Amino acid sequence: MQLLLARAEINAKPVAIQLEEIEAQIKDENGKISGKIFYFDKDNAHKDLIALVGHFEERGLSVYHRVVKYGLEESEYMYEVHIL
Repeated sequence: MQLLLARAEINAKPVAIQLEEIEAQIKDENGKISGKIFYFDKDNAHKDLIALVGHFEERGLSVYHRVVKYGLEESEYMYEVHIL
């Protein structure tokens, strides 16, 4: 599964990340799960983010997902995902 990370600047293109890379980032150097927060771009399909949440919940992790609005317009938002 491929997801798009949030843009650093409004006009920048979002950077793609694979599910395997996310799994690698939530592990510390001993291979133990450590909490991590990811911000995903609004161009991701909502069903893909729900699948991401389901993937980690199946592995016994707690995952929190929400929409973060950073402006007044409808299109100014990103997704925040906490994996613990």
